Amino acid sequence: MKIVFAGTPDFAVPTLQALLESGRQVCAVYTQPDRPAGRGRKLTASPVKQLALTADIPVYQPENFKSAQAIQELADLNADLLVVVAYGLILPQAVLDIPKQGCINVHGSLLPRWRGAAPIHRALMAGDDKTGITIMNVVKKLDAGDMLYKIECPITSDATSSSLHDQLAVLGAAGLVKVVDQIAQGTQHPEPQDEALVTYANKLEKQEAILDWQDSALALDRKIRGLNAWPVAQTLYKGQVMRIWRSELLHKAAELPPGTVSCADHALDISTGDGVLRLLEVQLPGGKPINGKDFLNAHPSDRVVLGL
Repeated sequence: MKIVFAGTPDFAVPTLQALLESGRQVCAVYTQPDRPAGRGRKLTASPVKQLALTADIPVYQPENFKSAQAIQELADLNADLLVVVAYGLILPQAVLDIPKQGCINVHGSLLPRWRGAAPIHRALMAGDDKTGITIMNVVKKLDAGDMLYKIECPITSDATSSSLHDQLAVLGAAGLVKVVDQIAQGTQHPEPQDEALVTYANKLEKQEAILDWQDSALALDRKIRGLNAWPVAQTLYKGQVMRIWRSELLHKAAELPPGTVSCADHALDISTGDGVLRLLEVQLPGGKPINGKDFLNAHPSDRVVLGL
């Protein structure tokens, strides 16, 4: 089969790598146009483009598929299959109709739960005990195509969006190769999604990073893990923005008003609306992330109220 691969960020790289290592013919790669990055705002190629160039695969970077030229370029590749992994562009029906064997997508959730832009983050923040990968046919409706392959991944108590991202990227790559083999052999078994079970993973917004200490310690811990590594949970510490990278749920009742720091165990323990949360790694403006004990050595904080 001739395969066109469409993807952009780090999450898509293991899948492209796995296709190449499996010996499949990847005839072209589609990825987002180069974007400014870093302090110098220098135009930077996406991780997928970097891998494609290393492997001498032609790269296409249309802004969108609204022009007849962009659609014709894809059609001229005469591909059997289009594989999409976190590409970042909505594909019109005219694109989906081009590959002979259709278009398939690697999605970071157990569909139909968490369709949409931020499935890994939303699963963590909602307190799900598992997530996974679904490989599906791509249709015009968002993440609504028939499912071709699913594999579960447990969500541990210390998992973050960053760590789950890496796990799911690897699982998705292995699953995609299996599905491509099934398509080549004509042995795939598409399974429709149950629309009654659909939930949506809305795109993360920066303002979601602000913690409300009236919430429970359990909800706050889930949010901190779900927002690591972007946009990173935050609160105010003596008027400065404090970013919170890691936390630990303590199984004891709060004895102080929500947001109040207690340093009785030389740890950064915060009373919440229900329970106590220990901050394990924090960061102030201009500084690096440091553990809670080192922070207290430099910033005596007993009875300081966060969020003010």
